[in-house]
Amino acid sequence: MRCPSCNSLDTQVKDSRPTEDSAVIRRRRICITCNFRFTTFERVQLRELTVIKRAGRRVPFDRDKLVRSLQISLRKRPVDSEKVETMVSAIVRELESGGEAEVSSEAIGEIVMEHLRQLDDVAYVRFASVYRNFREAKDFETVLGELSGDEDARPALLRK
Repeated sequence: MRCPSCNSLDTQVKDSRPTEDSAVIRRRRICITCNFRFTTFERVQLRELTVIKRAGRRVPFDRDKLVRSLQISLRKRPVDSEKVETMVSAIVRELESGGEAEVSSEAIGEIVMEHLRQLDDVAYVRFASVYRNFREAKDFETVLGELSGDEDARPALLRK
């Protein structure tokens, strides 16, 4: 592992601990050259995933990008970061075990929305508004109707 401070390849593991229900190993490292201490995380990767964008472009799957988009949806929501990390791991596991090395961005978005719907309704609506490219208030009404599932349960402002 290369030291992030001095770029030396001469580093040593000082401590290893499992995290996330033993799905990830956290390693504390020290650079032998400059004594800089840093942490790395090791995860099992079932396969290399490639994302097929709407325009047809292919890019490598980026777990960090998924985390960032979820954090935006969950901003100022009372959701524990551990639950978010567990959800991200579940989404990645679902994608990797899907049998395909290439997955469309639409499929990823739908899987993320399924998980967000179970976690937090507000985050679900926020994510849906970006993912589905909402243009008007009626788009929000549709998603809120999906959440309630019952016309009578929808807020009075949304019933027509």
